Amino acid sequence: MKHLSFILLSVMVFTACHSDVKSTHVWLTTSEGDYCGETGPVVFSKGKAGNAVVVSLDDKRQTIDGFGGSLTESSAFVLACLSPEQRQAVLEELFGEDGADFTLSRTQIGASDFSVEGCYSLAEQEGDTALLSFTLDRDKEGFPKSKYPQVKDENYDLYNLMTDVWNIKQKQADKTLRFIASPWTAPAWMKDNGKYYQRDEYARKGGALLPQYYQTFADYFVRYLDAYKAEGITFWALTPENEPMGNDGGWESMDMNPAAEAEFIGRYLGPTLQKAGYGDVKILGFDQNIFEVGPYTAGIYGDEAAKQYCDGMALHWYGSTVSCFPEVLDSVHALYPGKTLIHTEGCIDNLGCPGWPGVGDYEGYKESGWFMNDNFWWTLSATDWAYSTQWAGDTHPRYAPVHRYARYIIDGLNHWMTGFCDWNIVLDSIGGPNHVSNYCGAEVMVDYSNDIVYYTPYYYVLKQFSRSMRPGDVVLGVTEPDNKNLHICAVQKPCGMIVLNAFNEGLEPASCPLQIGSYTAELTLPANSIKTIFVKL
Repeated sequence: MKHLSFILLSVMVFTACHSDVKSTHVWLTTSEGDYCGETGPVVFSKGKAGNAVVVSLDDKRQTIDGFGGSLTESSAFVLACLSPEQRQAVLEELFGEDGADFTLSRTQIGASDFSVEGCYSLAEQEGDTALLSFTLDRDKEGFPKSKYPQVKDENYDLYNLMTDVWNIKQKQADKTLRFIASPWTAPAWMKDNGKYYQRDEYARKGGALLPQYYQTFADYFVRYLDAYKAEGITFWALTPENEPMGNDGGWESMDMNPAAEAEFIGRYLGPTLQKAGYGDVKILGFDQNIFEVGPYTAGIYGDEAAKQYCDGMALHWYGSTVSCFPEVLDSVHALYPGKTLIHTEGCIDNLGCPGWPGVGDYEGYKESGWFMNDNFWWTLSATDWAYSTQWAGDTHPRYAPVHRYARYIIDGLNHWMTGFCDWNIVLDSIGGPNHVSNYCGAEVMVDYSNDIVYYTPYYYVLKQFSRSMRPGDVVLGVTEPDNKNLHICAVQKPCGMIVLNAFNEGLEPASCPLQIGSYTAELTLPANSIKTIFVKL
């Protein structure tokens, strides 16, 4: 039913965009039976409504870049544990035009925590400033059955995953696929600690890039772009470093403070990309938590050379489980209105980790099939790494994963974000493999020992946004509802159609008057639901 319904959605959009008939369509996702389908129309009439949520046709804002998820070595490993037919079905569902049709994806340059074993780069020869040792071999080496008996296709790997996704998009009329590539660290020999990360009782750190290797690291990005270009794959954007403020040395990382990142972008990476013919590849700075972005915008945009080359800021959501920090987003946009704000990583993190009595996502986590409990994803069940800390205050309470995604995306779009890229597209039944046991949720979770593929409920939220709000759509200003359980965003398509996504996180039905131009309607939302409305005025 879910797959058929989304096929109908694509037909509805096409029909409405090529018709002079005023029309409204409604798409509904709800926790009640995980139902997805078309509902009755919303009826608009001429007139004004008091206390209405107003969609302003004159308040045209940022342009949508897309929605999607990340391709990691861990995702490739899990997909290698499926049959080729199952694997292709999953990828078609995520990236195919009859599925979610994702247009935004991110991948790792070298190792990350979501590598099966970790601690590797793509240029391992120490002192090799000419990067003669650079190779994609690690992305292409597969997972031998002699070492990983659960694998069904030992030749499948990260390179094949990226190629499969790329090829799926190239078969479509709309070939839009915006790949972002990020290193978690430079090769260890380029760093002051000579390690991928340092994880011991006395010194937990990622180390920093040595100044004498700034140019070599910039060249490393060009080698990466060249190598994948030779395979037919191109990239939309790069980030100089994933989480430059570090992760306390818990896994692959590299510290890069605002001044260092500004110097690297402005004097090395930007000019090097231009010289190599990659001036159209965007550079997105920062790539960490929203609430901490201030010093990086000031440092990078305050440096004229770096500002020239940096197209925007990449953002993560781990600073809070309940807020996208709208005041920070608004402030950054007000200061730098021509620069992009885009979400590049978020997930249900610290999944299944013990440590605190009553933590919802640990209860029963070792039981087979626990992750297939829809109720977990729709209710206040999940906690994260800051749940029990005093300093976090009310920013990290127990939360419903589906609510977190829907609320964050809607509020983020209303405060200048251009898109949302989730973390791993596919993980196993405990949220891995992860070589440092940093388990997380994923759009698709697989119990390969029992041949079970499960699409988590929040995947359908991402699917709903991806299918209804496409690259090129322009975000419209929307006033906040009086009911704080309601979150509403809107875009205008090139054909003039208005699309709204409305989320009711309350446990009771809710309604509010809705005003679009000179038309008004009463918007009703079931409890615990997300509703998409297509309006052709």
